[in-house]
This record gives sequence, structure tokens and C-alpha cells, in this order.
Amino acid sequence: MTARPAVLLGARGVTVERRHRAVLVDVDLEVHAGELVALVGPNGAGKSTLLGALCGDVAVAAGEVTLLGEPVARWSAGDQARTRAVLPQRHAVAFGFTVAEVVAMGRAPWRGTAAAAEDDAAVRDAMATTDVAHLAHRTVSTLSGGEQARVALARVLAQRCPVLLLDEPTAALDLRHTELVLDAARTRRAAGDAVVVVLHDLTLAGAHADRVVVLDEGRIVADGSPADVLTPTLLGAVYRHAVEVLPHPSTARPVVLTARPHDVPTTAVRLDSSGCASTPILELQEHPR
Repeated sequence: MTARPAVLLGARGVTVERRHRAVLVDVDLEVHAGELVALVGPNGAGKSTLLGALCGDVAVAAGEVTLLGEPVARWSAGDQARTRAVLPQRHAVAFGFTVAEVVAMGRAPWRGTAAAAEDDAAVRDAMATTDVAHLAHRTVSTLSGGEQARVALARVLAQRCPVLLLDEPTAALDLRHTELVLDAARTRRAAGDAVVVVLHDLTLAGAHADRVVVLDEGRIVADGSPADVLTPTLLGAVYRHAVEVLPHPSTARPVVLTARPHDVPTTAVRLDSSGCASTPILELQEHPR
């Protein structure tokens, strides 16, 4: 039997409190080398709080977070920065740095080490991966929101850590760059890194993640493959709204759609042997808007 890859990031019984109220409750999670895990759930479910706890930025009231098998509390700030890279939801740049300068900030943890020899290559590769190389000399504050988001991700990728934590990395991106960013995450996973990403788009989670972890009211309510977790019953209960889940025609990965009764077609048609629409067979009453 092939041994399962090492656990690079873990949470055991983690509880986080804010103003004497639990926002995460008894969370257990393991993320292995070569695994991409998507955290999903409604607003306020605890996704970003869990990510913050995993990276050591959010204090836990109970339980323990481990990095490479060791409690995060025992790690120095420098060692953490060389082991896990974090993309927060908000990543504003207050001063007039250029894109190249911001991306190069991701190499700061390696200053004075042998890995500093990789700085130029790491910055160059990260900017190419996130499609910001042509913006290298632009001041970050002059960029669009989506461009700034890609620059922030480039900084994180340039860090070249074995653990990658991304909080809503696609929130400000167009279709092409959304896929580019998640392809970059999959590339890191294929190289043996552990990747945790917070996503709101359930179809994206289904398309790219190895595992989907669903949170609701501070608890993990499901953890498994996209096909096992992204079901109409579970998602309908968690999001308090009916959904439809269809298999993608090419990959069979789950595609999650919002159920809208008022969008029922007024006419159903019969398909002929070639798959083309033929004559109407049933008239349906349109749902009142």
C-alpha cells in the first residue's frame, strides 16, 4: 500500500472566539502535500477565520494548529514566512511601489540565505504566472482592482513556500484570470505543495479542488471529494437556498447552479434523432415574477 503524503498543515479541535462568542468550533482538518483543499460556505461561516488560524495569524482559544507536524506557536516568524505563504482578502499597498518591487517583497524571508540567489528568477516566474510582467514598472496604486489582486498573488508565489494559503484569490478577477490563478494553484499542488484556498464560487471549487471543506456557523459540516460534498441536499441546507448540481459535460465535475423557479421555460421541446429541437410537446405555465 502506498503511504499517504505527509500532513503539512493541520488543525486539531481548533476553537476561535471573538468578543466571547465562538466563531470556529472544534475544527479538525489535515492538508497533505500535493493536495488542493477548497474552503467554502456562506458569508460568516468561518472560512477566513479558519485560514487565519491555520497561518498562525488568528489566536485559538482551544485546540492546536500544526505546520509540518510542529505546533505553529513554536515557529519563529521568519521560519513561518519561509514555510507558508499567505494571500489575505485585503492587500492594499499604501506607498508608491512598482509592481516589480511589490512582488520582490515576497523574497524578503530569504534575505541572507542561500535561497536569495533565486530572487530574480522567483520574481520573474511569479509575474509571468500571474500575467503581470508587462506591468512591472507601473505603480501599483495606478492598477485596476483585478490587476492589483494578481500582483498580490505574484508576491505570494514568489515566496516559494511548500504551504500556500489563499483567501478569495479570484474575487476581483475576470474569467480568464480566474482560471489562470487556479491553474497556478494546481501547478503548485502538482509540485507537492499543500494549497488551501477560500472560494465563494462552488463550481470553481468543484473544478479545481481535490477536497472541498464546507463550513457553516463555525463548524465543518462536510469534508470530501467535490462529487461527494457538492450535493443539492447539503448545499441547499447550508446556503438556505435551493441549488441544482449537474455534471460538467467534459469532466463530469460538479457544476453548481442556483435554482430559480421563475426561470422555468414556457415551452418544452422534443429532440429529433440528431439532437436538434423539433416540435413543442408541452406548454408550461410561467411562474409569476
